[in-house]
Amino acid sequence: MERKTRRLGWVAAMGASSIALVVLAGCATVRGRPEPPDPAVARAAWEQRVPQDFRGSAAFAYVEEDPALPRVLIIGDSISIGYTPVVRELLAGRANVLRIPVNGGPTTRGLEQIEDWLGTGHWDVIHFNWGLHDLWRATEPDGENRVPIDQYERNLDALVQRLKRTKAKLIWASTTPVPEGARHRVAGDAARYNVAAAAVMKEQHVPTDDLYGAVVGDLGAYQRPADVHFTENGSAFLGERVAAEISKALGRRRRR
Repeated sequence: MERKTRRLGWVAAMGASSIALVVLAGCATVRGRPEPPDPAVARAAWEQRVPQDFRGSAAFAYVEEDPALPRVLIIGDSISIGYTPVVRELLAGRANVLRIPVNGGPTTRGLEQIEDWLGTGHWDVIHFNWGLHDLWRATEPDGENRVPIDQYERNLDALVQRLKRTKAKLIWASTTPVPEGARHRVAGDAARYNVAAAAVMKEQHVPTDDLYGAVVGDLGAYQRPADVHFTENGSAFLGERVAAEISKALGRRRRR
């Protein structure tokens, strides 16, 4: 029974389609509830959700949850992929740290996939960001942003409203800087999009983990040259900050 209890967290981390496959396969019941599958089955279901290119990445490793611990979800793009393993390591024994099974991309992808990402279980803390893929330009410096800033603001507002329905403690991560020379992005756009995001977070009363402000003064120490992505040390720096913000949120969050 102890082994079965430790697997109760698998359901919320899986999308509805994956759950349906398991149910159709047939499950025993424990006290009227479907019995979680063998860990190997749950692991296989998770790996099916992860794109081939990300399999084997530490950020997308299957997490066998401890049901005694709170649940944390990280939503974000490749910047968050870089810091997820650091956050997971720093919060080991304090929280089950999971992430969405893909690159979060622009807000348009978030609107399309948010239900699958959230699953059906509860979350205690959700740390989230969209931005770098919204401000992407097919041609720079004069090409249009993939998601115009006014639409970005509306999309973000809708996403925050959905996230608030989870009753989780929400933490918005400001979009990290675009350095000079970065392909398909223009320096200064991240700051503009962060202003739009800040208006949403103020209206929705969501606190901000200011990753932009944490690194903008010394990008050479953290970011790759002419690239929005971070070095290993940079991802570690961001991960330490993210873990600290999540830790504070967990301290304010009573276990349901």
